[in-house]
Amino acid sequence: MIDVSAMELVMMLAALVGAGAIAGVIGGLFGVGGGTVLVPALFYAFSVLGVGGEHNLHVAIGTSLLTIVATSVRSLATHRKHGAVDEVVLKTWTPWVAFGGLVGAFIAGGSPMSALAIVYGVCLIAIAVQMGLLPEHITVRKDLPTVWGRRVVASVIGTLSAMMGIGGGSFGGLTMTLCGRPIHQAVATSSGFGLAIGAAASFGYLVFGWGASGVPPLTLGYVNIPAAIIMGLLTGWTAPYGARLAHRLDRKKLRRAFALYLAGTAFLVVFKALA
Repeated sequence: MIDVSAMELVMMLAALVGAGAIAGVIGGLFGVGGGTVLVPALFYAFSVLGVGGEHNLHVAIGTSLLTIVATSVRSLATHRKHGAVDEVVLKTWTPWVAFGGLVGAFIAGGSPMSALAIVYGVCLIAIAVQMGLLPEHITVRKDLPTVWGRRVVASVIGTLSAMMGIGGGSFGGLTMTLCGRPIHQAVATSSGFGLAIGAAASFGYLVFGWGASGVPPLTLGYVNIPAAIIMGLLTGWTAPYGARLAHRLDRKKLRRAFALYLAGTAFLVVFKALA
């Protein structure tokens, strides 16, 4: 039986509600996975309550991936109303993104929390640098890769996203903009990658984490069911608001502020996991 005070439960519930609502807006607004908010929130919530143990980061990531399914469905539907989604890219890239999601879950399932934290931190800092320093319209080639190039790049996007608990927006959106696609099309199309990554990778975290010790109560594999329900409902509800804002606001200052948050969060998660 876990000795948890009523105040701690209230604080955890408030943290889950707040993080879930904010993550949905961020996912729709910036095209990045809500896991950049959900993963550290869950990771620290488990620590505050003193539940789980050596696999708390795995559970935070696995749970975040399941919530991404709801966020992606609603966000993609909103972007489609604006006609911003490249359906051909979404159709041809999705199977390989999903494959990468399974690969990422497999790798994460066999990795210690310290190693997973380092991967999470390094990738989060890379996203922060991209959002805060690189111009949105920089390109390295005229169009997206095809055939084997597409398979490799899409699989890498899925793998890294699965190991971070984020949707495909962060790496998928970056890839599309670097290949000359307009930023709004990149955000809209890559939001659809989240459905494939979330479904495939969360299933992988459930399977590869089955029977693991050192996890919080009410956790199946590496997915915490109560947190997934609460955050899934909230992120799915608030994601369309972020997607609508993405078509109305000048996001330059918001991107830089969020980049600072990402960099700080990366250092905190790595420090906590290694400590």
